[in-house]
Amino acid sequence: MNEPVTSDTYAAHVRRLADLTGRVAAQRAEARDWHDQQCAAARRAVAEAAAQLRAAEEEVAAARSLLERVDAEVGHLWAELRSRMGARGLGDPPGPARGTADDPVPLLRGVRELLERTGQRGELPAAVNPLLALCGVAGALVAYALGAGARVFGQRYGGDLAVGMPVLALVVTLLGPVAGLAPAKRLADRRHALLGPRPMAVVLVAGVATTVALLVLSR
Repeated sequence: MNEPVTSDTYAAHVRRLADLTGRVAAQRAEARDWHDQQCAAARRAVAEAAAQLRAAEEEVAAARSLLERVDAEVGHLWAELRSRMGARGLGDPPGPARGTADDPVPLLRGVRELLERTGQRGELPAAVNPLLALCGVAGALVAYALGAGARVFGQRYGGDLAVGMPVLALVVTLLGPVAGLAPAKRLADRRHALLGPRPMAVVLVAGVATTVALLVLSR
């Protein structure tokens, strides 16, 4: 027969079992806490990664939009430069410079302002005053010649033309100084300049002087 277990031995086994059970429960609780902490950390890491991914996607979209706007502005400025310089053989606009990280927007603004200043026409220099005076003289001579032709035409055919043509001839002759402004304007356009008050005054003075001289000599 089996020998009976003493109460002291049984109590020791019970205490040991209780101790082991408590240690297992504590380890299980510790494992659950560790698992919960790892899951929470993983969720935080995933959320942070998702936020960083969204921020990166927004930066990429903004950079792509900026690139498209910069390319469009560069194409527009390049076309304007080719138009103003008349250099159709310039080809395509240059690409971005290597090794630079500057914001292109201020750079393009500076290029735009430079083109605007370059495209502004200045007044004709004083060195072309002889040419302007020649325009006035030529306009007066052409108008006087047309007026003289009108007078001859009226005298030849007589009647009402003999009365009206001299009046028309006088009007055309008096418009001679103004007619000189047309070639002066072409001269200014070819030099990419403005026909300002001073050049106009030179043309008109030369034209008026020529017209007065022609009228005095024709008497």
